[in-house]
Amino acid sequence: MNLSSADQSAPTPTPALAPAPTPAATAAPTPVGRARGRRALGPVGLVLAGGISVQFGGALAVSLMPRVGALGVVTLRLLVAAVVMLIVCRPRVRGHSRTDWGTVIAFGVTMAAMNGLFYQAVARIPLGPAVTLEVLGPLALSVLASRRAVNLVWAGLALGGVFLLSGGGFGDLDPVGVAFALGAGAMWATYIVFSARTGRRFPQADGLALAMAVAAVLFLPLGVVESGVRLLDPVTITLGAAVAVLSSVLPYTLELLALRRLPASTFAVLMSLEPGIAAIAGFLVLGQALSLTEGLAIALVIAASMGAVRTQVGRGKPKSAQG
Repeated sequence: MNLSSADQSAPTPTPALAPAPTPAATAAPTPVGRARGRRALGPVGLVLAGGISVQFGGALAVSLMPRVGALGVVTLRLLVAAVVMLIVCRPRVRGHSRTDWGTVIAFGVTMAAMNGLFYQAVARIPLGPAVTLEVLGPLALSVLASRRAVNLVWAGLALGGVFLLSGGGFGDLDPVGVAFALGAGAMWATYIVFSARTGRRFPQADGLALAMAVAAVLFLPLGVVESGVRLLDPVTITLGAAVAVLSSVLPYTLELLALRRLPASTFAVLMSLEPGIAAIAGFLVLGQALSLTEGLAIALVIAASMGAVRTQVGRGKPKSAQG
């Protein structure tokens, strides 16, 4: 299989999600709008599943920090994820253009920076505000990348929900932690861009596996300096492996696949669901009751995400109906 051809990974429906029509289907075709709506559910479902996985992985990562520190957690997460991805995907390292490798390396550097900055943030400020501040990066991307004015409305709704979920402000937080969280948000927005580019240049998750390896190699010295031999503790390695699967392998793979068929602006607004998912998980797993304000915040974020997806789905209907 030729891995260097960008055309082979163009954002077209995959056979699993768009099966070939049977004779009966040809005789009575599915309405265009309904078929397009079903195709949209695929990438949206992948993004949501990835968000749920990240939240459970993040909770486990916070519990691991006392053992190896923030940099140690990131090192274990990236290293184990890279090993798993390389074994599963077995990507080819030959036959790629210089542009392909440049994209993968940039993706890996962005991934390492995003993870490192975020865990430095949660080491200084609570997880909820950290996630809320980080989401501002993808939201800004949704505004900058969108070509339709209505997406500004959805981004504004999501932004309002994010600030409601934070309690209306961040004045009492450690300014260094806030800076780290905002930096992680900027890297998250950059990650979305390079994830989409990598998905177009490499088949399946090959580009992701290579980028993960780049990120792990870059971060390994930092983790060794901070944690040393503690990284070799069997319990720590086991917990780190679980964090890697939940927080890196599953969500990054799902998001990369979704970005092949979902615009970056819509994907960025969907990422605003992360604080809402965290609040719901806290209620279900930890028994943390939601206040009225928190419930309203979640409703705003969900409404914004649904609106962005429906806007994108409806974008192609008139042209399709005209044939």
